[in-house]
Amino acid sequence: MPPARPAPSGDGVPPGLRTVAGYTWRLVLLGVAAFLLVLVLTRLELPVVAVFLALVITSVLRPVVDLLDRLVPRSLAVLLAFLASIALVGGILAFVGTTVADEWTGLGRELHGGLGRLDRWLTGAPFHLHAGTVTDFRAKLGEFVAAHRSTLISTAISGAGRAVEVVTAAALAVFCSVFFLHSGDRMWSWAEHQLPARARPVWGRAGRAAWQTFAGYTRGVLIVASTNAVLVGIALALLGVPLVLPLVVLEFVAALVPLIGSPIALAIASLVALAARGPVVALLVLGLIVVIGQIEGHLLHPLVLGWSVRLHPVVVALSVTGGAVLGGVLGAVVAVPVVSVAWAVTGELRDHGTGARPRSRPRPTGRAAP
Repeated sequence: MPPARPAPSGDGVPPGLRTVAGYTWRLVLLGVAAFLLVLVLTRLELPVVAVFLALVITSVLRPVVDLLDRLVPRSLAVLLAFLASIALVGGILAFVGTTVADEWTGLGRELHGGLGRLDRWLTGAPFHLHAGTVTDFRAKLGEFVAAHRSTLISTAISGAGRAVEVVTAAALAVFCSVFFLHSGDRMWSWAEHQLPARARPVWGRAGRAAWQTFAGYTRGVLIVASTNAVLVGIALALLGVPLVLPLVVLEFVAALVPLIGSPIALAIASLVALAARGPVVALLVLGLIVVIGQIEGHLLHPLVLGWSVRLHPVVVALSVTGGAVLGGVLGAVVAVPVVSVAWAVTGELRDHGTGARPRSRPRPTGRAAP
């Protein structure tokens, strides 16, 4: 005997339609709230970026500060960690700048000869372009710059204003990270005690999960970017491509954006190789996109990021694309950590709300929250 169908409600609306309508208006409210949140964050771009950078700095330096805290007072530990990091970054940039300055004269001759080889290559098979194509393009580029000089100058001035905002955000990030490193646990405890007593344990676990995920992702992506940069540097040096160190730095910075950053950096390196070493070396550099992509996707990400970021590659790709559409380069950088943290917090709240046992997580190396 078939089961009896549920009786319709008094207003004649089927139960299934009522359930769908209930979920629909809740999803609409969540969408409106998310839109308003993005709108507010867009208006507050400078402090939001500064706090994000401060959390990145905190996640990287926290293990060092915790280690030095066993030997010296915490204030001195924070100072030593900052001085060491500034010396490391400044030394790398100074070394790169010195290397580029030393290679600049020879590089100009190589690029000039490479453009001639490129022009001769384009006149042959399979392109059969007329002679002087590259030279004509350079002449047209010069004419364009001369005709639009005022526009380029105004763009440069606006870019200088943007540079001031970047410096301001960096200074604010350093200022906030000092306090996060020195007394972040007390700041988190104060924020937690502003919640109702019944909600504190739940949100405490959610906060710890969020911090472990964010810190694990940040440290992991730095390791992945460093490994990619070393591999690319070795390959470019073996191929004889000029400007190896600047291209290595570009690869490191670009690899901070998952999936799309490293191919863009290698495409730029292939253009340098094309002008300086010819099409064969440029094609080999383009081949590095496949090799580095396979190493990053099948070896580095599972080993380094698998324990902290539990997102499917499709979710990562969609997150990066959506972040780039909404916020440009900055949105692409922050998309994956934001989605990872949101997923970790949602999982902790869902497990607690359903009475399930919280999922096991690796023990953090430092304190639970910044």
